[in-house]
Amino acid sequence: MVNLLSLKDGEKVDFWIFADDPFDQSRFSRRQVVSVGNVTFSVSSPEDTILYKLHWSNLYGGSEKQFKDALRVYEVQGMALDHDYLDEWALKLHVEKLWRRLKASAKLI
Repeated sequence: MVNLLSLKDGEKVDFWIFADDPFDQSRFSRRQVVSVGNVTFSVSSPEDTILYKLHWSNLYGGSEKQFKDALRVYEVQGMALDHDYLDEWALKLHVEKLWRRLKASAKLI
């Protein structure tokens, strides 16, 4: 992951490098195109953002920052999410324990 940080206001954007594995192939195929001003770019779906954050949390010994980021996305997106997709990939990515914890902790907005 590479970060872009605004020195002016502290906003941060994460850039994830595409890997040639099944999850990244799925994530890339589900990307969403957004425009901000005159700039158009691709972003991960909310589901893939949640899964990637849980994956990073797991890789870094239970990073609470990554877990809380995933939790906030879940709380904002709530029932609009594809829960079958999340269940399937949580199992494949070996983050099902974090996924269950996230659902139990969430307070949907």
